[in-house]
Amino acid sequence: MDRAALADFLRRHRETLHPEDVGLPPGARRRAPGLRREEVAQLAAMSTDYYTRLEQRRGPQPSDQMLASLARALRLTADERDYLYRVAGHNTPDRFSGGAHVSPALLRVLDRLEDTPALVLSNLGETLVQNRMAAALFGDKSQYTGLARSEIYRWFTLPAERLRYPEDDRDRQSRAQVANLRAAYGSMGPKSRAGELVRALQRASPEFAGLWERHEVAKRFEDHKILLHPELGPIEVDCQVLFTEDQSQALLVLTAPPRSEGYEKLQLLAVLGPERFAGASPLPAMPVGAQLVEPAADAAG
Repeated sequence: MDRAALADFLRRHRETLHPEDVGLPPGARRRAPGLRREEVAQLAAMSTDYYTRLEQRRGPQPSDQMLASLARALRLTADERDYLYRVAGHNTPDRFSGGAHVSPALLRVLDRLEDTPALVLSNLGETLVQNRMAAALFGDKSQYTGLARSEIYRWFTLPAERLRYPEDDRDRQSRAQVANLRAAYGSMGPKSRAGELVRALQRASPEFAGLWERHEVAKRFEDHKILLHPELGPIEVDCQVLFTEDQSQALLVLTAPPRSEGYEKLQLLAVLGPERFAGASPLPAMPVGAQLVEPAADAAG
């Protein structure tokens, strides 16, 4: 671990960011450029004291989870993220394994979407980050661990996952989930996490195994659909998607036409908030080696 290089790197990148770059209000006039240390700590879900010690070259070696949180908070590119890991004394994550590093370009768009549900998904159906409205509509996806981080895995192994779709639409959703996974499997290969997910689902779900044999391939996100909320009932929405250049991540945005019933229900959803969501309980945690996305870092590091 190169404490001096790590400290200088964190400070330089913190100073280049403005509050509006990360979805924070500008606030009062600032005496120093960039974000405050406490703002970076807030974005990275760690204590201000812990982050301050890193910048002062006296902190402990950060964990992989901490580094992933810092890379996201500072909106680092993939190359910058790799450098961060190296100076912190860690191996760099595999860029092609469906990892948790969120594209800074997608994060910049997500930061500006406050009045409609929006979330960033990996090509394995993992929710990498979601705004408050998405948490109110779908529930907090950070509760899941292991293979259950993948929406595709939950769809075929957790019956409650299907309750947010009308019964007559569930067969179509099953085919779409498998077609999306087939596309990821084709680009990532059988020895990747996509392959691991396929093998686990073939063992766990006869329905998945049958659909997998159809060899249907598609990345389908743009859609008109009805979602069932436990308190508000059916919500009719349009889904639009923005992909990264390598197609490994997608920003999914759900909207409804102004003055429509779906629009009014989304406005009510903003009032209810995620704390009122009556979602399904998470699956039991999987072995650490099977985790697809790092869970949120805690203040201990």
